Amino acid sequence: MAEKNSSHFHTFLLWILLFSFAKLSKSLPLSTSSRWILDDKTGSRVKLTCVNWVGHLEPLIVEGLQKKPLPYIVDNVALMGFNCVRLTWATFMFTRENYGNLTVRESLNQLSLDGSVAGIAMNNPQLLDATVVEVQKAVVYELGRKNIMVILDNHVSKPQWCCGGDDGNGFFGDEFFDPKEWLQGLTAVANLYKDAPNVVAMSMRNELRGPRQNTNDWYEYIPQGAAVIHGENPSLLIIVSGLGYETDLSFVKEKPLVLNFTNKLVYEAHWYAFDTPWQIWLSQTNQICAQRSQRFADHSAFVVSSSNPVPLFLSEFGADQRGGNEADNRYLSCLLAFVAEHDLDWALWTLQGSYILRQGVVELEEVYGMFDVNWDHIRNSTLSRRLQLVKQIIWDPKSNNTTHSKLYHPQSGLCAQIGNNGSVRGSDCQSPGRWKQQEAGSSIQLEAEGTFGCLRAVGDGQPATVSSDCGNQTTLWKMVSSSQLHIAAQGGYLCLEMNSSDSVVVTRKCLCLDENSNDVPNCAENPEGQWFKLVPTNES
Repeated sequence: MAEKNSSHFHTFLLWILLFSFAKLSKSLPLSTSSRWILDDKTGSRVKLTCVNWVGHLEPLIVEGLQKKPLPYIVDNVALMGFNCVRLTWATFMFTRENYGNLTVRESLNQLSLDGSVAGIAMNNPQLLDATVVEVQKAVVYELGRKNIMVILDNHVSKPQWCCGGDDGNGFFGDEFFDPKEWLQGLTAVANLYKDAPNVVAMSMRNELRGPRQNTNDWYEYIPQGAAVIHGENPSLLIIVSGLGYETDLSFVKEKPLVLNFTNKLVYEAHWYAFDTPWQIWLSQTNQICAQRSQRFADHSAFVVSSSNPVPLFLSEFGADQRGGNEADNRYLSCLLAFVAEHDLDWALWTLQGSYILRQGVVELEEVYGMFDVNWDHIRNSTLSRRLQLVKQIIWDPKSNNTTHSKLYHPQSGLCAQIGNNGSVRGSDCQSPGRWKQQEAGSSIQLEAEGTFGCLRAVGDGQPATVSSDCGNQTTLWKMVSSSQLHIAAQGGYLCLEMNSSDSVVVTRKCLCLDENSNDVPNCAENPEGQWFKLVPTNES
């Protein structure tokens, strides 16, 4: 029976492979130029807007196969609007036969996961007696069927949940992190996907960390990892993380990374809310947003604007999608404003709504997941709207269009557009108003077909309007608060705010600011509804 199932599996895999190649060979692979990722053939920008999908835990397969058919999951990735999956994997799966040669059934049986065996037998029977490596290949090629790019992320060496400072997987020389074995695994995976054009990049290692971490070893081993990947599969982008759980690349300012190839290097970084006590996000929202944004700029995002710019991939960020974690909500608005302003490539954590087995718990719910716990529905439909602007190519390096701005409200994900009677309201960011401000403290002008005017504050609680009279204090705007996300008129007293009920943009007294536009310490109010960002763009 197992032999018959295996034969069916290989026929299935070959069909997917051929179908994927036919669809994807027109546009890939990718390369880099300055801070941008480009299509090799056309020279056009390709923006990575990805979701993480976990496959590095003890069962050795991607999450969700026990819940839904593989095509169903992949189809939903595309419907969610992601063009890419960051697919995590463990080194041992490709370096140790007692891991990689296991069939799915054997892997789950040795973990006493009878329910998962039954679930896969029902939802993905063709995969049950395939090896775990064959299943990973099937996932990659199924993603190719939907024209979804894949980034293969070496998450850990020993399959387990990541990431602890002392879990043996953190840094070169740790208990499970032998550099030679790591290079062996990178080589095997790069070779395995030579003929899979939707595999566009490999991330060498997730979240380097722990007491052993140091820059000397980083500079010794990272070039070796890059060299073996490039040697096996020169079409791939090479994605490189720094230190401190992927939060610190600052050391490359003084000593740039030198590789034996060009136009393939991408740096990556992570940014979550949980590195700051939640109480601070609630009581010092403007201040902590400013501090965390500046830290991310100084330690990671500087690579896109340095004298020798390199693309930055924000390969993990995410929030509790149940909506009740107020600290996460405010962090996410802060982060999205930064990502939009700098037009970064990114990968959301995460796709899975549950885990087959995580940290000893069977079917543990993942509240950061796009799917709900049963993989039936999207957990939080508003998140897709909040991501709509950052999914777009905001800045096109090939465009000669005049620069203007989108007036972006990260809490809602909407952009300001002129409405009826000259009022302003939130709308889809695909075709919002074209706004311009020449300098801080000047008017914010709207350019639209048949319309020209300046954003005007009418009064406290009144809808903002666009007026042809641009010569008084009500049309002069400046960024206030340490977060630089409040746009204020009338000397800093009235700030833009979006009504949550009808998306009308009004002006109200600025929250968490005193009469001099200074931050109020320990503010009990939530200023998030008043956060706006003028995002530069050269879209037509």
